[in-house]
This record gives sequence, C-alpha cells and structure tokens, in this order.
Amino acid sequence: MEPGLHLDLADGVATVVIHHPAKRNAMTPAMWRELPGLLDRLADDPSVRVLVLTGAGDTFCAGADIGTLRESAVESQALAVAAEEALAAFPKPSLAAIRGYCVGGGCQLAAACDLRFAAEGSSFGITPAKLGIVYPASSTRRLTGLVGPATAKYLLYSAELIDAQRALRTGLLDELLPADGLAKRVAEFVRTLASRSLLTQAAAKEFTAGPVAPEREAHWAGQARGSGDTAEGVAAFLERRTPRFTWSGPS
Repeated sequence: MEPGLHLDLADGVATVVIHHPAKRNAMTPAMWRELPGLLDRLADDPSVRVLVLTGAGDTFCAGADIGTLRESAVESQALAVAAEEALAAFPKPSLAAIRGYCVGGGCQLAAACDLRFAAEGSSFGITPAKLGIVYPASSTRRLTGLVGPATAKYLLYSAELIDAQRALRTGLLDELLPADGLAKRVAEFVRTLASRSLLTQAAAKEFTAGPVAPEREAHWAGQARGSGDTAEGVAAFLERRTPRFTWSGPS
C-alpha cells in the first residue's frame, strides 16, 4: 500500500492515520501537501466534531522521510510548517494518539494538536540538530509554550529522545496510558468531546491561542446568542438529560 493519510469517519470523530509503515510512518512531501486540504474538508463537514491524529501500527510518526531531504530540505520544511499550521488552526478539538516513535516532524504534528495521549514506551524527540537544520520559529514557539524554554532547549540542542514519563512531566503529554489501554481511553475521551458544545470548544481554542481582540470576543458572544446551545445546555441540566448541541460552525 502506498504511503498516505488514511481517513476514518465514525460517530462525529474523524481519525486521520499516518500510513508509511516501511519507514516508521515518516511523512513524504505528498503527505505533507495532503494534510492541509484534508483538514479543510473536515473543518467544513458539520458531522465532524473531533479530530484524532495517529499512526499506523506501533509508531506515531518518525518525522520527515529523510530521503526526500536530499532533494530540497528547505521545501520539505516549508511543507511541514504549512501542515503543522493547518493542524493548529483546525477549528475543532484535535487529539494525537501516540504509540512508539514521535520524532522530528511527528513531534511537530503532535504539538500542533490540542491534546496528546500516549502509550507507555513511546519516545519523543526534536532532531534537526542532527541534520544541521534550523527548526522553524513557529514550531519552536509552539514547543516552548507546551514544555517551557528549558525543556525546549534540551530537546532542540541535543536532539536526544526522551521517554514518555518525562514527556508527561514536562507537559508534552496530557495523559500516559498502558499500551493496551490507549485505544479504549482515546475512544472514551473523544466520545465525551463529541458530546460537548462545539461552540464552547471553538471559542476556547481561539481564546487560549493568544491575545484576543475585543471584536473577536463580540463575535463569539454573538455566536452564543444565535446558536441555541446555551438554552439547550441549561434546559438539559434542569431536566437532568443529555444536551443535544446543534452549533456546527460560525454562521
């Protein structure tokens, strides 16, 4: 089977699988190019409530396919940054489900997701110092926001891998699970996310990304007034039932 991104849609959850097992799910230029368009389609699909990014088999992603860097390291990095920024900008909750190696461009993609759950035994690293490549400024800032400047410098300066326990302690991971429990926990958690108000989640995603202009706060207040989600949430609480939120995107 050719390397690529495989998509599964079920119960409001879009699962994107990085599939290149012959090279530990390394991303080819074609795969980097494919991701932004795929994310745009999922963002516009009102049936999609949550995105899960994972890797085929026992590896998340070992980074960029090194063989392609001989052609143009600069172009490959530009493609990776475009894919990372598209993932970070995805307007619905996103979660990286990680097994095995999450290295280089793979860690770049995981950091662009909202949340990261991993199986015990996973390994993490940012490796451009092994190749003499300057790690992108946007990626460096995102990594630093997650783990702090000291750990970001450790990873970037040394290019060494860290284990999942250290990744959890430093904030790179949100949850660490037994290898045989990762899939069940991810499925349970994304069902919870899919049942919550996408309006709340989308606004929170924008607000936590950085400074918010007053007009954006006014925008989201208007969305809340027109959505019906607030009235539904309060009614469901008072009636002791599960809410049925209907907001699926800005009007």
